[in-house]
Amino acid sequence: MHSTVSAAALVALIPLAAAHGFVQNVNAGGKDFKLQGPNWVYGSTQDAGWRAGNQDNGFVASDAATLASNQIACHKPLANAIGNAPKQNAAQPGQGPSIPVAAGSPVTVTWNTWPDSHHGPVMNYLAKCPGKCADLADASGLKFFKISQAGLTNPNAANNGGWATDDLIKNNLKNTVTIPSNIAAGEYVLRHEILALHSAGSAGGAQFYPQCINIAVSGGGSANPAGTAGPALYKATDPGVTINIYQKLAGYTIPGPAVIGGAARAFFKKFTA
Repeated sequence: MHSTVSAAALVALIPLAAAHGFVQNVNAGGKDFKLQGPNWVYGSTQDAGWRAGNQDNGFVASDAATLASNQIACHKPLANAIGNAPKQNAAQPGQGPSIPVAAGSPVTVTWNTWPDSHHGPVMNYLAKCPGKCADLADASGLKFFKISQAGLTNPNAANNGGWATDDLIKNNLKNTVTIPSNIAAGEYVLRHEILALHSAGSAGGAQFYPQCINIAVSGGGSANPAGTAGPALYKATDPGVTINIYQKLAGYTIPGPAVIGGAARAFFKKFTA
């Protein structure tokens, strides 16, 4: 997730920036593709990650109005290069080459950090681009279909630590998702997302952290799954969005559409120190 910020503003935002994270690396086909952080500057190397105006590593809010906007698709609006007025109501696509991925193969995303207090699910979506993803103006025309999800993985874990985010932290901040083997070749936006529920006991308290990455899928079949536009993915009233996670939970309903048929279950790849 990328954005611009002045040196003075960056200093002012250091305490906030330390609170959350962003996807800093993608591994596909055995190769690492580094993504720039939210404090990139013009002239930096272009890459496949989408650019957004979240210099504080902040979240997309879960109030009804925000969830019905394009912000939820690929994060906050990009600030205009001159001044701070929003240029549009959605992030802009990465302008570098899309990451090559073979259908049926794993993709591992790595966060730079994640606070252990921010428990919640981890989800992965794809959206087919009509041509090159880098040519899109924004995410408003994309339709996302879910390819993996993990939520409450251990209801009996101590200190409320049985969530997919806790598994991500234990596995060196890595989450691996398999690109479905039957989807048609072409360029897609991989929408990787954490939903933090530590303040979700009241309406509007949940925090969405979507991260979008352009990939180019080769091989595969002919499947073109139907998708859902970003503003229709979630509602503020969804049981998995407004929930008190500090009570005893027997289960948890992950919000959003169901995982498409034929998609592999999400897993957290094991790494040793």
